[in-house]
Amino acid sequence: MNATAQQPFMYTRTFRKLVEGTNINGVTLLATDYLNHFNEIVMILDLVPDMPEMLEEAKEWRPKSYVQHFEDSTFKDKTLAVEAYKHVPEETRQVFEEIVLSIDGLVERGIKRIDATIATAGGDALQDVVSDITKRLQTLLDKASAIINGDSNTLDQAEIDSLIEV
Repeated sequence: MNATAQQPFMYTRTFRKLVEGTNINGVTLLATDYLNHFNEIVMILDLVPDMPEMLEEAKEWRPKSYVQHFEDSTFKDKTLAVEAYKHVPEETRQVFEEIVLSIDGLVERGIKRIDATIATAGGDALQDVVSDITKRLQTLLDKASAIINGDSNTLDQAEIDSLIEV
């Protein structure tokens, strides 16, 4: 292995040492704090059946990249989280980013579906729609958490596709 090929590995090892004692996973170099961004929208959506006006707040939610989330956060180790992200193993980052894009898309389509349900049906139909969307989101969030925590047992693309179809 030449010196150039060793450099990313050496940086990854360095960052694994730097994250010891933090809430950043030492294997994946990812932090579960990022999922708070998504947990917020799930909680807001869960309120919509009882308080339909919360949909307006849900509409204000915007996707944030991992780096953007930490740059905007009060997370104690946010600078380290941003720097460590540059050294996340490529396969892990790719799978993680695909899940994040799936979550972002499901939120967007879910809000539109909820809005249409409020306009046309409301009541029990609204509860059913919100419950369906938030359950799908939670399944994807569980998979994102598993990736962050180094569990390689994730959904295949067909399973992800079935969850994000709204």
